[in-house]
Amino acid sequence: MKSIKKLIIVIGVATGALVTSCQKLDIPPKNIFTSDVIFNSQAGIQSFLATIYQNLPIEDFKYNPSTNDGSASPAGFLHGGNDWMEFFNEAAATGEEVGPWGGMDIATGFGFWPYGDIRNVNIMIAELPKHTAALTPAGVDALLGEAHFLRAYYYFAMAKRYGGVPIIKDVQDPGAPLSTLQVHRDKEQAVWDFIASELDLGYKMMPATSDAGRANKYVAAALKSRAMLYAACVAKYGSVNYVDGQARSLGYVGIPATAATAYFQAAYDAAKLLDGVYSLYTANADKVQNYADLFLKPNSPENIFIKQYSMANNTAHSWDDTMSPRYFTANALSRSYPTLDEVQVWGNLQITNPDGTPKRFDNYAQLMQGLEPRLLATIYFPGATLRGLTFDVQRGIYPSFSGTAADEVAKQPNSRSYILGADDKAPLYQGLQIAGHTGIWSKGSDEVTRTGFYVRKYIDYTKPQATVNLNTSVQPWIDLRYAEVLLNRAEAAVELGNTADALASINLIRDRAGAGLYSSIDLTKVRNERRMELAFENQYFWDLKRWRTADVVLDKAHFKGMMPYYVLNENKYIFLAEPELFNREYTFQKQFYYEPLPGGEIGNNPNLLPNNPGY
Repeated sequence: MKSIKKLIIVIGVATGALVTSCQKLDIPPKNIFTSDVIFNSQAGIQSFLATIYQNLPIEDFKYNPSTNDGSASPAGFLHGGNDWMEFFNEAAATGEEVGPWGGMDIATGFGFWPYGDIRNVNIMIAELPKHTAALTPAGVDALLGEAHFLRAYYYFAMAKRYGGVPIIKDVQDPGAPLSTLQVHRDKEQAVWDFIASELDLGYKMMPATSDAGRANKYVAAALKSRAMLYAACVAKYGSVNYVDGQARSLGYVGIPATAATAYFQAAYDAAKLLDGVYSLYTANADKVQNYADLFLKPNSPENIFIKQYSMANNTAHSWDDTMSPRYFTANALSRSYPTLDEVQVWGNLQITNPDGTPKRFDNYAQLMQGLEPRLLATIYFPGATLRGLTFDVQRGIYPSFSGTAADEVAKQPNSRSYILGADDKAPLYQGLQIAGHTGIWSKGSDEVTRTGFYVRKYIDYTKPQATVNLNTSVQPWIDLRYAEVLLNRAEAAVELGNTADALASINLIRDRAGAGLYSSIDLTKVRNERRMELAFENQYFWDLKRWRTADVVLDKAHFKGMMPYYVLNENKYIFLAEPELFNREYTFQKQFYYEPLPGGEIGNNPNLLPNNPGY
């Protein structure tokens, strides 16, 4: 994060002094500073902000939505420790990808409760007005706006998980009577309204520009478009699809349906504030390369809010090493792979003929001809290349093949006539590679694909293979980008009946993607466009939850892979749509639309009860 160093900051109970302990800084590890030292200079304030930004619940490369892997994570967000597990992600909870972990067990109930960070923001809001002489009134206002944005970001992360939570605006005194500290929950609608008001203050008070990694007024507007869209959907769709209980009857979860229109309008208005300020990245005329490069350009005009990483500061991530097989890296640990279901969001792959027989291809790469550039820049197909090497994905060899694809897939694998790879002790044909360097998975090769695909989005293809290792990747995570704002705007516009504006926004995105433009628009197209544009960006999980469709989409769901085979007597390749090889079943219960309040917090404060319905 530019010009911000990391400090952990707490408040002394008796004196009110600021106690700081430094991490990896060139100053002694323990110092005590008064509020004047911290808030009378930009350097002190930046140090204070460091921990607040570091702990910001950005669902990035390192975001681990659970602590089930046994590693400690103080706020439920894993930003250190076992931070190479990029495959332990929300995409694996929804079927965008599949891996050894998946389903709601990796994405709910991990106890995110960031009131320590909110306390630091509240300290900042309380202290800054005392230091106008050193900082100037305008400087204080700008920093206060930033603080309101940060507080809204933390509350948004809680609201979408728990609904209503306590709104705490002041710095609580730990020595105060327990009865004043054990606060009650606020209603869910009140929390969303508080988030909106905080972001309005951020937009009003912050400047128009900022250093990379810090907020400005347009970052606040972009986040408001995201947050208000979530609130609007809770009001519209949550009012008819929910688990009943005391928390709902008291308003701690749920928003009246009558509030939906106002929230959709707020999302739309916030998105419009970015008109003419940001634009889609279109630097390269090659649509595939342009979309791939978008995620590697820190200074792209599309980037609104990013999180930065550095080898020097020990904040580098492992995306390149954990999303690709060892063949392309120095030490791969890939475990999660895009599904055929995700690929077919773009449309059904033409791998069968009208009579149901598999289409024949001269080589792997022939399948990619004619596919949308954005799809090819999002997912690596068999036959694609990375760092001068080819994804030679192959499941096996058929000496000959007759009949339909469906009939063949319906057979038990051990009754098929194809020849398996060396790990299965079957004979190999000289000069023909069976499993290939990059899959398909067979016994003993855990780091290769079990679906036929690999993730391409965010992969740094310019990184030399010898340097692709754990914690060596530094491409930034784009937390808010203009394409999402256009999608937020389009969805809100459709919900408000303004289809002309929605169509214009969606067609901007489709034109950049190399997709055909729409002549008309509806909610289904907008939602589908969102899924394509934001694939693997930790958005679809929350979209399913706010649309209240997860209990249908993930009802005993199984996902598929696309398995390539070589037909020996024809010298051709075929592709079969088969169950993905993890063979995972996904289930989503309606109670999962909200997470349970953390049990430890309820133990400390029984006034948080009743818990959310179903828990």
